[in-house]
Amino acid sequence: MLTFYFAPGSCALASLIALEESGLAYEPRRLILANGDQRQPDYLAINPKGRVPALVTDRGVLTENIAILAYIAQSVPAAKLAPLDDPFEFAEMQSFNSYIASTVHVNHSHKARGARWTDDAAAIETMKAKVPQTMAESFALIEDKMLKGPWVMGDEYTVADGYLFTMAKWLPGDNVDLDRFPKVKAHYARMLERPAVKKALAVEEG
Repeated sequence: MLTFYFAPGSCALASLIALEESGLAYEPRRLILANGDQRQPDYLAINPKGRVPALVTDRGVLTENIAILAYIAQSVPAAKLAPLDDPFEFAEMQSFNSYIASTVHVNHSHKARGARWTDDAAAIETMKAKVPQTMAESFALIEDKMLKGPWVMGDEYTVADGYLFTMAKWLPGDNVDLDRFPKVKAHYARMLERPAVKKALAVEEG
């Protein structure tokens, strides 16, 4: 059985949703980041990065949402969580997921993780102040250019949808009004109606 390490309120929710959508059997392991669980020796032995998510499989440990999402989709092709039979569309989905991971998540992280980039207190405060702008700019791009239809890839749901939902969930805390992005807001509402999302949120809440 798979073992999935996550933390409430973290980006790991995207992979948690994908696991629930897939029907794969897994054991959830909850870490509390505020308590430093991610820095404990037993967890660092699993994921030396000291971050979530981490998925323990019978072949080893996978980290990073992009990798875990692709693994889940490819492990259960019948669930149709990715356009597995179209290399170009699969790459497009991965391009979207990469933008979420490398740009949107980093924008958000400037609010609470500025010390990753500088020790200058004034610079950290400047980064915090910039978050509403950069998050809004990223979501404007997603709204106008990247969201193809009711779902990220158009008419078909994919693992990218859980990733977008996870980031959209952070917007209020980043002082960005979801109402500014009608398509993303409608997507968020659709996600909340999916049984797998409801289950994932319940697992997250413990």
